[in-house]
Amino acid sequence: MDAQSRGRADEIDPADQWVINPRTGHYELRLGQSAPQSRPSVGAPRRSTSTPVAPSPAVPKPRRGDGPPGRRGGRSRKGGGGGRRRRTLVVTGGALAFLLVTGSVGAYLYYEHLNGNLSVTDIAGAGSGGFKKDQAINILVIGTDKRSGAGNEGYGDANSVGHADTTILFHVAKDRSNATALSIPRDLITDIPSCPTKQPDGTTKEIKGTKGTRFNNSLGQEGRDAGCTMRTVKDLTGIEVDNFMMVDFNAVKNLSAAVGGVPVCLEKAVDDEDSKLKLPAGEHRLEGEQALAFVRTRHAFGNESDLDRIKTQQQFLSSMMREMKSKETLTSPKKFFSLAEAATKSLTVDQGLGSIDKLTDLAGELKDIDLKNVTFTTLPVLDNPAEKVKATVVLNPSQADPLLQMIRGDVSLTEVERKEQAAQEAADAQAQAQQDALLQGARAPAQDVRVNVYNGGGPKGSASTTLNWLQTKKGVPKASNQGNAPAKVGATQLEFAPNQADQARALADMMGLPASALRMGTADAPARTPMKLTLGPDFKEPGTAPAAPAPQAVPEGVQRVEADKEVCAK
Repeated sequence: MDAQSRGRADEIDPADQWVINPRTGHYELRLGQSAPQSRPSVGAPRRSTSTPVAPSPAVPKPRRGDGPPGRRGGRSRKGGGGGRRRRTLVVTGGALAFLLVTGSVGAYLYYEHLNGNLSVTDIAGAGSGGFKKDQAINILVIGTDKRSGAGNEGYGDANSVGHADTTILFHVAKDRSNATALSIPRDLITDIPSCPTKQPDGTTKEIKGTKGTRFNNSLGQEGRDAGCTMRTVKDLTGIEVDNFMMVDFNAVKNLSAAVGGVPVCLEKAVDDEDSKLKLPAGEHRLEGEQALAFVRTRHAFGNESDLDRIKTQQQFLSSMMREMKSKETLTSPKKFFSLAEAATKSLTVDQGLGSIDKLTDLAGELKDIDLKNVTFTTLPVLDNPAEKVKATVVLNPSQADPLLQMIRGDVSLTEVERKEQAAQEAADAQAQAQQDALLQGARAPAQDVRVNVYNGGGPKGSASTTLNWLQTKKGVPKASNQGNAPAKVGATQLEFAPNQADQARALADMMGLPASALRMGTADAPARTPMKLTLGPDFKEPGTAPAAPAPQAVPEGVQRVEADKEVCAK
């Protein structure tokens, strides 16, 4: 995608037609000195229709029949080739910035014509099917090293199909109080599963999996698309990805320019021939080619490894987030327009995010997250012990397992200040009491317990071991092994209907399940319907209580960057 600006001298910037009303905080149309100051305010600027001007690439040329700027949710009149719904989307600070660049939190969306900027990929069923408003959200943000777009031919292999060069799993808590951005090293040795990919002719091609290869090969290589990367991340982390967003080199160049540059701090001077980054020590504001050089350099900071480059990228993205949420950006119509154009032109998404309306829905879920509760971290790894010359890394289970357990358990990596803490604690206590009550009541005989057993993240063979134990040790002949669960779970859980409560209590007693593991539905199940027992990563062995809940503290030694704090690269 070529996201380069192509403005003309005779085009009028639509942002110049709008001013912010300090009393309302909304943008209002500026029609000239004689225009009344009580014009209706709107969430997003539209071009003035009082003076004929050449159409700008940022705003579609107005058509007769368009509703007044202040009207929300209206429709244009039909004419000629058929009418089309026109909508002005509210501009609200603190929403999509992370997701539109490779991670940040700031900038709602506005014009319907931005839909045409988006590229959409059919991921052939990968992921959960899309984020949900009442659940935690997991968005996979991919930065590809594909050399597309004007000015990028000189970066490495100009003919490369691209890799998953920068990958961040952005987890948003269910209560929307915090978020964790987990960077996955590109040189991590892992298994890439088989994945179906949609072809240009509409057919589906199955691409065989590969064992023991670099993570970055999950995209581009052998025809793999972002759906393959989503499946790889799920197998690697046990976290189901809801949607993906992918950007190329142009995203960094154009988004950094759109906000007027991104502030960075250097502890030492840098002169890197490979990335062409040359800067003295101190503070700088980078945009365009300089910004791209900063996030690409491997030889300027730390021990010149990809892991140190990840830290530099996290610091840059944190700074960009702060810039996007700053007053200077939120009150500048010109920056808003530039930001929206740059972001959407550089963005590829799945069908679940394939329109401005859908992106706006996602933005609404993120807009209230405070930057002090957004934490970057990196999946813990070790040098590959199989290599004499260290070029790749492997997972470090002692740190990675508890960190991933925290993310799966929706535990923040920062101390989150809860609003109305007393009321929240009371609500938590009430919810716990209701959960504990599920264990109170009659127990069904073992021979009447019907259950399907799934492995949703437990040790290999857990489902078959549990089935054998239930049938031979506990007299449960109606248990069945269903193999691997469709999706991994954060902790062992037992799902059942209200009319199966007596069976659930009996099985919980046998398995040693706590009340927190019970998930009762709202509707009764038909006769002979089995319950669903999914064994999670906390499962040890049948009859033994699951491991303790997710840790509440980050494992010692795990790298972190807090989005609200400035850190100097060194």
